[in-house]
Amino acid sequence: MLTKGLLTVLLLVASNTFMTFAWYGHLKFHEMKWSANLGLVAIILISWGIALFEYVFQVPANRIGFRDYGGPFNLLELKVIQEVVSLTVFVVISVLVFKSEPLRWNHAVGLLFLVLAVYFIFKK
Repeated sequence: MLTKGLLTVLLLVASNTFMTFAWYGHLKFHEMKWSANLGLVAIILISWGIALFEYVFQVPANRIGFRDYGGPFNLLELKVIQEVVSLTVFVVISVLVFKSEPLRWNHAVGLLFLVLAVYFIFKK
């Protein structure tokens, strides 16, 4: 059985996967034949459609995880979790899907600082 905390994180991972594709996925459209003649408005509408699924996961994640609804996290903790999940998902997708930039040492250091931020935010 999943705890509310773990369910919150899993829903945030799903949400941020859709978010990353909504925000950045269209940058790969030039590689796809079907999108060759799409204008900016069409790209915006496609991205908006993808982002709908971001909200389908994001809203329940926040409600399940928020302390006022019986979850384990306060608002600040939820936001910090969201940011770390967002950047982690982004890094994974950018390395595996976009393959445009290698992960460098300074990126790893920055992610380490985010983990430290989570540690300090959650420290009682």
